[in-house]
Amino acid sequence: QVQLVESGGGLVQPGGSLRLSCAASGIDFRIYTMGWYRQAPGKQRELVATITSGGTTNYADSVKGRFTISGDNAKNTVYLQINSLEPEDTAVYYCNANNLLSGYYARRYWGQGIQVTVSS
Repeated sequence: QVQLVESGGGLVQPGGSLRLSCAASGIDFRIYTMGWYRQAPGKQRELVATITSGGTTNYADSVKGRFTISGDNAKNTVYLQINSLEPEDTAVYYCNANNLLSGYYARRYWGQGIQVTVSS
């Protein structure tokens, strides 16, 4: 049973920081790329950051330099450290697991989402 559970969201002021966690049960980090996505009201879900099994990271231009994705294999947890928060970062953030396959063997999992609100 695969389960992705996000935590660590909340209300923060502009310029503040927080760390999101994604506890990934049933996910083998050796074969899955993990990612964070976000969706603001009225907008499409967008990629924020990904990390491969080898530790290669990728970021959306809008968050590069402010967000850091990392993984703890021992805890089977993926993190998103968010610094210098802006109101535009306000969204529901989703954890994602992707085995990078297509068709029958494709596996895509999503967490339930967690709210991040940036406001003064």
